[in-house]
Amino acid sequence: MEKVVNIHEAKTNFSRLIERVRAGERVVIAKAGRPVAVLSRYEGRPPRRVPGMDRGRVVIHANFDDPVPEWDPDNMHPDDPLRGLVG
Repeated sequence: MEKVVNIHEAKTNFSRLIERVRAGERVVIAKAGRPVAVLSRYEGRPPRRVPGMDRGRVVIHANFDDPVPEWDPDNMHPDDPLRGLVG
């Protein structure tokens, strides 16, 4: 179920609207009849991240921080806009 209220009504009856939201209703706040915000029930936090849960999925090679080799225009796509700037 959804209730639409104007901003003035929302400010005046905020506590009542919060109780409706806690009961599962969605409240749309409008200005001049146009929706601008939605009050909806907070569904809780996402699950906590467990450190190390991706262990074994990520590989960092020994050369990950080596300098980037010079670009070779012969290995670039013919339509690459940087092709003419390199070499």
